[in-house]
Amino acid sequence: MSLAETGQLADISYLDQSPAVQSRLERMKAREVILQVEGLTKKFQAGKTDVTALDRISFKTHRREFLCIIGPSGCGKSTLVRILAGLETASSGQVLLDGHPVKGPGRERGMVFQGYTLFPWLTVRKNVMFGLQMNNVGRAEAKKQADEWLGLIGLTKFADAYPNQLSGGMKQRVAIIRALVNRPRILLMDEPFSALDAQTRARMQSYLLEIWKKVDITVVFITHDLDEAVFLADRILVLSAHPGRVDELIEVPIERPRRPEHFTAAEFAATKARLEALIHPPAKPGEEEEVYPSVPLLADLRDEME
Repeated sequence: MSLAETGQLADISYLDQSPAVQSRLERMKAREVILQVEGLTKKFQAGKTDVTALDRISFKTHRREFLCIIGPSGCGKSTLVRILAGLETASSGQVLLDGHPVKGPGRERGMVFQGYTLFPWLTVRKNVMFGLQMNNVGRAEAKKQADEWLGLIGLTKFADAYPNQLSGGMKQRVAIIRALVNRPRILLMDEPFSALDAQTRARMQSYLLEIWKKVDITVVFITHDLDEAVFLADRILVLSAHPGRVDELIEVPIERPRRPEHFTAAEFAATKARLEALIHPPAKPGEEEEVYPSVPLLADLRDEME
């Protein structure tokens, strides 16, 4: 029986917070601001027309916050995270990291993509060591730190394996610690688990929360999965479509640490229902989807030919 059928969902709002959740969120918002986005707009040239992908986006994240960004397809989520990473430039507005403008990529931002982006010719250990050595860490110290990180994610016995010998979940665990090994201030993740099967994805969500709990890092996580956003986030930034604008910033009313049983909690269902309402709003009167003429069926064509 669903929560709605038992009447629990009707009694719970996504705005309701227990004293413990409210206290935790207040402590989080009292910490220093790590990332601040102010009036960020991104336009693309399409022939002779400017197309606005992101329109005056503003938000901020605090130290050790886990922020998820979600929205309908085409709302500019991936464009936004690439601008935060310094891989694309904004048309206007600014991105500040610790109060300093972001101008291009930097080691203070780690990035994890949907693809695993591991070097196939390097072992797991050497993939993790790569970033350290590029930043002038000696080989012995880089190996020591790499082994510590591999121990953290339970892949010590795969240190000498190559990426093609790992499962998808293992590859993504390596990609995450490779992004973290240089101790960035913020970890940017662009739908990192979307290519994984459901069971592996659930395990990776738990792995990520365990890593986040042990490392002083702020996470900005792009996803299209509503359950994933509610399960992982402290707050969820919801973007509208075409162009992407801030629709709402939702504080997730679920206690930490997160556990699998939270997926069936009334607070979880209420928050997910709010996301559904924002991302897939019902059509207003007079705004029903336009019906286009269909391609003639084979039978119609046959009748015309006869």
